[in-house]
Amino acid sequence: MPSKKTTDVYAAFSNLTDYCPMLSVSRLSAERADRTLFTDLSFALHAGQCLHLRGANGAGKTTLLKMLAGLSLAQAGEITWQGKALAAWGDDYYAALHYLGHKEGLKDLLSPRANLRLTADISGQILSEAAALKTLAQVGLIRQCDLAVRSLSQGQKKRAALARLLAISRPLWLLDEPFVGLDQAAQNQLGEWIDQHNRDGGIVILTSHQALPQAIQNISELDLSQGSAA
Repeated sequence: MPSKKTTDVYAAFSNLTDYCPMLSVSRLSAERADRTLFTDLSFALHAGQCLHLRGANGAGKTTLLKMLAGLSLAQAGEITWQGKALAAWGDDYYAALHYLGHKEGLKDLLSPRANLRLTADISGQILSEAAALKTLAQVGLIRQCDLAVRSLSQGQKKRAALARLLAISRPLWLLDEPFVGLDQAAQNQLGEWIDQHNRDGGIVILTSHQALPQAIQNISELDLSQGSAA
């Protein structure tokens, strides 16, 4: 989880007040083929908040996460990060977020350890060998740290992907069904990491069809069928 060495990363994105949201969505609309997923969707999140996206299958939860990650464009509306449109941030915005989709985004031929080091190198962050091994131990992969990812079980692949959240410090976590494939103990542990990330000033936006761990404290919900945060 984030430590003192992450201070500079968060400071670059967290010069905020209670009156200045970290992430804002204004009148966002999305369509798939000829079907409207949601329209005029608006919400704002400050540092330290967690938002649970809810709605039936096909409501647009994954689509919204991809828009927030800068991977898809909206039909209308605007997303801003610290008051600036995503396009104005360029690569600095991508350096501020972790996006964990349905696919883990791992290199199958590399080991969990090598994947972690690769992500750190791409991010321009220093990750020592000791820190990498400590993180892999936290996610229960110390015995598998040098095995090719393609040889791991689905649950182990998920944990290898989650290791990036802990090792590579980024203030915005976008997590699509992060609890799928994890046993109850691992789900509870992830809940603790999410809560600690919030306490450190980070933002988490997630989808989940499962009950969320009780460890997550500062959480609000957004039902895409209603279009407003509660």
